[in-house]
Amino acid sequence: MAYAHGHHESVLRSHAARTVADSAAYLVSSLFAGARILDVGAGPGTITVDLADRVFPGQVVGVDAAADVVEVARAAAAERTNVSFRVGDAYALDVPDASFDIVHAHQTLQHLARPVDALREFRRVAGPEGLVAVRDVDYGGVIWHPRIPALDEWLEIYHGVHRGVSGEPDAGRSLKAWAREAGFTRIEASASVWVFDTDDKRAWWGGMWADRVLASAFAGHARRLGLADDALLQRISDAWREWAADPDGWFLMPHGEVLARA
Repeated sequence: MAYAHGHHESVLRSHAARTVADSAAYLVSSLFAGARILDVGAGPGTITVDLADRVFPGQVVGVDAAADVVEVARAAAAERTNVSFRVGDAYALDVPDASFDIVHAHQTLQHLARPVDALREFRRVAGPEGLVAVRDVDYGGVIWHPRIPALDEWLEIYHGVHRGVSGEPDAGRSLKAWAREAGFTRIEASASVWVFDTDDKRAWWGGMWADRVLASAFAGHARRLGLADDALLQRISDAWREWAADPDGWFLMPHGEVLARA
């Protein structure tokens, strides 16, 4: 199974900026000292490490399918004693039943062809008393200002690339339904947003996507699937820089969230 974004520097630049505060605030009240946490789809590990700091001395394990990204995460957490990283498969986690208090996955289910199967595996690992916490974006609800036409093209192409590679870009709205299908009976659903509005935030987000649309795996997939050529990708990249430079620029990304127990 391919990953729509790949692991270009522009992608990891986005992932490495994430923290519990901006990406897992819905989980904070469930954290406690000594908690054992499995973080699935950990990427470069910034959320994983933040979780480890919050539940110390509890042990936190980050799992990712990409070996090179696991090495990046290991290097970043080298001096911490209660966090580790390993290569793993979300459908077949190499851990015993009920071995973690919390199984966490941020922006992971949207990239899986079988999200319900992954949730069933998370349920096994958390056991009857454990908690499964998942959060995913919903690209169908993304809104921005000003409405630069090439960004409308970007969103259309993004949906095509994501679905053409694997997964569901509008996953946020389905998390509750997927959790119910996976057999969870106690489900708390919520939502939160990312907003990029200040000069610094626009420069970071717009600059990241301006690079990403040209150089990451997204660009290769868009060409391969016949969704965009080089000229269109360049126009979208330029549009991201135009948006970032506009003092009235504003961009919102909604996320669905679920806290689920068996």
